[in-house]
Amino acid sequence: MKRRLPSSSLLRAKLILCSGPLDAVFTRLWAHARLNELAPSFLVLLHQIMRASVPLMQCGVQRCYELEPHDPLAISLASYLSHHTEEEQNHDVWALEDLKNAGFDPQTAVNQMPSQSVAQLVGAQYYWILHHHPVMLLGYIMVLEAFPPTSSQIDAIRDRSGVPEAAFRTLRMHGDLDPHHSAELDEFIDSLPLKQTHLDMIGASILNTALCLVTSVDSLMPISWP
Repeated sequence: MKRRLPSSSLLRAKLILCSGPLDAVFTRLWAHARLNELAPSFLVLLHQIMRASVPLMQCGVQRCYELEPHDPLAISLASYLSHHTEEEQNHDVWALEDLKNAGFDPQTAVNQMPSQSVAQLVGAQYYWILHHHPVMLLGYIMVLEAFPPTSSQIDAIRDRSGVPEAAFRTLRMHGDLDPHHSAELDEFIDSLPLKQTHLDMIGASILNTALCLVTSVDSLMPISWP
């Protein structure tokens, strides 16, 4: 009997299929002639995504508690999401502090209306959590922590954009932490008694998250700072 690959390996293979468009959109962004204007917009986009992370996972935890009596994944999934919620606390606040310390008005950043693609990125997860299964949130987390920038990449972005080093503190932190979080996620996924239907759900979440992230980055526009 042919042995199945670990669940995390199967899901990472789906993620690799999405990596081409993601690599391409970031290559275009970092090579943009107006990177000095778009780099701050990208940092605002990161804040928009970060500020949704904790409430989204809290929603997932609550839904797991509701499913607990009849769902074998619920308790383990609630425990993982609760732990990851603690790890992600205040990252959105730090991102705003970085912008402020780099000379950008944080209130202007907060006042930017998130794009339709950001709303789709996060909103799809709420729908799936509440109306299908919170395990799909694992696909969202997998994508967002799969491509952390290296220190040298951030140095290059800083130097080419002219944006002060202070703006990149939280991004550098994620560059250090996300590989560890990704390894923890793989280990957790492989500990779950996942059926093919669960893998299909997480795979659909991976695809949606990657596509929405590509569109979000590709549609960045300069912000009028005071």
